[in-house]
Amino acid sequence: MTALKKYARIEASALWRPDPQSQRREVIVSIGNATLVVSDLKDQALAHWSLAAVQRSNPGQHPAIFFPDGDPGETLELAADESDMIEAIEKLRRAVERRRPRSGRLRWLGVTFSIVAVMGAAAFWLPGAIVDHTVSVVPQVNRAEIGEALMRRIERLSGPACSDPDGVRSLRKLRARLRSGPISILLSGPVNALHLPGGRIVLNRGLVEDYEEPDVAAGYIVAETQLARDRDPLREMLEALGPWTGFRLLTTGGVDEDTLDAYAVMLLSEDADAANTGRLLDAFAEAEVRSTPYAYARDISGESTVALIEADPMARKEAPPLLSDADWLRLQGICGG
Repeated sequence: MTALKKYARIEASALWRPDPQSQRREVIVSIGNATLVVSDLKDQALAHWSLAAVQRSNPGQHPAIFFPDGDPGETLELAADESDMIEAIEKLRRAVERRRPRSGRLRWLGVTFSIVAVMGAAAFWLPGAIVDHTVSVVPQVNRAEIGEALMRRIERLSGPACSDPDGVRSLRKLRARLRSGPISILLSGPVNALHLPGGRIVLNRGLVEDYEEPDVAAGYIVAETQLARDRDPLREMLEALGPWTGFRLLTTGGVDEDTLDAYAVMLLSEDADAANTGRLLDAFAEAEVRSTPYAYARDISGESTVALIEADPMARKEAPPLLSDADWLRLQGICGG
């Protein structure tokens, strides 16, 4: 998005509150790659908000109060003298809104053109080419919507995501430390971890309840993030469901409920792939997380994950803490256990 480059160097002072029970604190706000970055005065990231999900609770009023969609308890307050940042956020919000599908004659004209174009191409292209085209044109906003719809189907099968308030606050801190996408912890489910279109990562509750330290859960978050970098989650879904799903996504802007239900069952019943070891070690080094606890969690003998153990990038370094002991205990109780 061209607007992102224009505002990439803007910073502003603001007051941030992670939840209604916390005290507001002074922070620095900047615009990153499709995210609003909240950092403390030491330039340590505290939160990353997707620009597609930023909402304003008091349009036209000052100080301007923003919050991430779905979590009005977390707020960011910008004073009237931070007009450049307020204007930048508002313009980016409008730009994202304009990219959302609209009803009307223009949309139907575009849909008709897409149908004709795709039908003509389908006569000559292989199914993989249809998937390639779909993946290349679906914007991040639509990917996030598909991921959230898929998450709702997963919750129908596995039970709702765990939501103890203290645990959720600790999970938010872990997410900020790892600079990851949204994270949910399942009440039950056969898999350890999943990554969905739009960036959401899903963990099994056992990854926080069955271990003495947060490094295992953090390791799975790092691994799923790297898997999503290596292979687009939307591409994985379309290849699993067939080119007709890609065709439907191109022409309607969405995926029907029955198809999402079928894919949710597939995700919960299949073993997850392993990320490339070399790139995964680089990801652990970038996140400053030990790879050894994750390696033994995947294989208690360490035989199949020996490279992650022997080449642990933090083996001879003191890794920054993932969570305080108190926050880790709260996170272990996120499912009420």
